[in-house]
Amino acid sequence: MSRKIPGPSACLVLSSLKQFKENPLAVMLDGQRRYGDVVAFRFGTMSFHFISHPRDLQHVLQSNQKNYSRQTPGYEAMRIVLGNGLVTSDGEFWLRQRRISQPAFHRQRVAGFAQVMVDAALETAARWETEVGTGKPLDVAAEMMRLTLKIVGLTLMSTDVSAASSEVGQAVGVSLHELQSRIYAPYLHLPMQVPTISNRRLRAAVKTVDGVVLGMIAQRRNAVEEGSDFLGMLMEARDEDTGETMSDAQLRDELLTLFMAGHETTANALAWTWYLLSVNPAVRARLEGEVEKVLGKRPPSFADLPALAYSRMVVSESMRLYPPAWVLSRCAIKGDEIGGFPIKAGSVVFMSPFVTQRREDLWDNPEGFDPQRFDPGAPKPRPFAYFPFGGGGHQCIGAEFAMMEAQLIVVALLQRCRLNLVSGHPVELEPLITLRPKHGMRMLYFPREAAGAGARV
Repeated sequence: MSRKIPGPSACLVLSSLKQFKENPLAVMLDGQRRYGDVVAFRFGTMSFHFISHPRDLQHVLQSNQKNYSRQTPGYEAMRIVLGNGLVTSDGEFWLRQRRISQPAFHRQRVAGFAQVMVDAALETAARWETEVGTGKPLDVAAEMMRLTLKIVGLTLMSTDVSAASSEVGQAVGVSLHELQSRIYAPYLHLPMQVPTISNRRLRAAVKTVDGVVLGMIAQRRNAVEEGSDFLGMLMEARDEDTGETMSDAQLRDELLTLFMAGHETTANALAWTWYLLSVNPAVRARLEGEVEKVLGKRPPSFADLPALAYSRMVVSESMRLYPPAWVLSRCAIKGDEIGGFPIKAGSVVFMSPFVTQRREDLWDNPEGFDPQRFDPGAPKPRPFAYFPFGGGGHQCIGAEFAMMEAQLIVVALLQRCRLNLVSGHPVELEPLITLRPKHGMRMLYFPREAAGAGARV
């Protein structure tokens, strides 16, 4: 007799759905702690299986990944905005696009963008010094969005789009909320061709971001010289087997995927990192000491990163507690078995780095902020106990780019200022497509010269 997957009873289905929409992180955490490694959630006629043990994650994302597609409600919703890019595509088409795109993310090419990242961070610090003022509040979450948008524009398309940061940021925010609504309640939304208020709002948001991306593709097609940015690399890239390049439509999907993911996820990781440094002064003091010892007053460079090991440890630990991509989903193509339980063909399986990276059987003091977990000399977490960038063949292609960017930004800004959480500011998780701070991140700005007793209040 096949084992029944444990989970909330049928009488709790409606309340489970309501709770899941209101606080999916709490529901998943509670589900794992109450029911174990594999949990069944039934929402109306739909059944979802939540898995959180590294053994089972590795099975789905790596060893048996061919049996698990991205044909899920979550990815279906994201295709409305991102099209068929690397994040949303599957199968042979995904493999072809991955092969074409991979050379653009070669370590040496990524390293070439380090100076762009540092310069953008220094410009941000200079603007804060003149516009904000010592001891004055600013929304660090919004500021990180503006900074990473500038960087993604320069590295992807050699264009500074930070002047449009407010407009683009609003469009991205609208897109995230609209997509989340479609994931949780697809039956409430008519096809995009129908001009409902919601559909018009989402189409307008996509049009705003498309305007930036498609404009850059058209401009580059007409340029005399080839670019050395990601767009140039993607336009030049060819499939090793067929020699094919990307069409404009596919360039749009891939570039928009990188544009959206490349600033949204890193900005959220940075916002949570500044929060954690503010409420963990001992960690911040150690990080400041490392930065001063390695760099003195000169800006960081790519060559400095190996010596700035603690900064990478801090960012890694921040992404353990607050992974920007907090949930993944797959659909079983054929029947399977996970953790000793039967999984029917067509079943949706979802996973959460947020939950697995807080499991008490995998991490000591899992709710604590302890960068020492990621000391190069410490034992490494078992495979798939830590997976903020996903895992297996579909692991994020820009993982090293994102880590380098976050590390350089933290170091460059930490040299010049200290950011302290505004007393009483509500810090609440907002799990949309990405994990945002719901109320922004209001922090007080102190230039390093003023970062004395007054900056520690």
